[in-house]
Amino acid sequence: MSAAREAVGTGRSVQDVYLWCMLVLTFSTGIADAVGYLALDKVFTGNMTGNVVILGMGLAGTTGLPVAGPLLALVAFMLGAALGGRAMRGRAGLHSGRAFALIGVVGAAFGAGAIVFAVGPVHEGAPTAHGMTVLLAAAMGLQAAVARRIAVKDVTTVVVTSTITGLAADSPLGQGTAQPWRRRAGAIALIGAGATVGALLVSVSVWLSVAVPALISLGVAVVGARLTRRHAAPPA
Repeated sequence: MSAAREAVGTGRSVQDVYLWCMLVLTFSTGIADAVGYLALDKVFTGNMTGNVVILGMGLAGTTGLPVAGPLLALVAFMLGAALGGRAMRGRAGLHSGRAFALIGVVGAAFGAGAIVFAVGPVHEGAPTAHGMTVLLAAAMGLQAAVARRIAVKDVTTVVVTSTITGLAADSPLGQGTAQPWRRRAGAIALIGAGATVGALLVSVSVWLSVAVPALISLGVAVVGARLTRRHAAPPA
């Protein structure tokens, strides 16, 4: 009986690790999207719904909104997600560390982007800016695929529309059913807070605004892998 309880407790601990890691990455996504929108010609690196809408309005030809940037971001995001899906294919569990290794790749991609921004100015609409859009959007697609595989309910790390819907629909004004409202509200608040921080960082230095998500992703990769191994280890 005690062994069963210990196993249940361990399972909950692992899920807690996943939850907190995904929430931290949600905050990081807010920063990354602020960088894309403010420094890469109104492009989102993580929120593909926003890119599709901007692309659609841009195609109208009457709004002055970009077309190339959102299109590149959309394609790159899908390629990154496909890479993540391929890398996680056939994995029966997540305790191997593969998922957090891929989050480390996301951090490395943002780190490379920070170096490019630090070396020289990246002008909106320039080939270098498009290259940064592709790099960062592909990294976010990879992150989204890993988050989808980890499957923390209501925390995809890249969008919160479904989370907002669930929070409102299950609230006392809606169905009035029990819901993980702290998790949902936390995800919504964190992506918004990340966007605020990202905007402030861009006003100081663009390379710094890209370096911060890099450090966050690398930190999540290291801490998440260690905590997952610790909680998943069988009791002595």
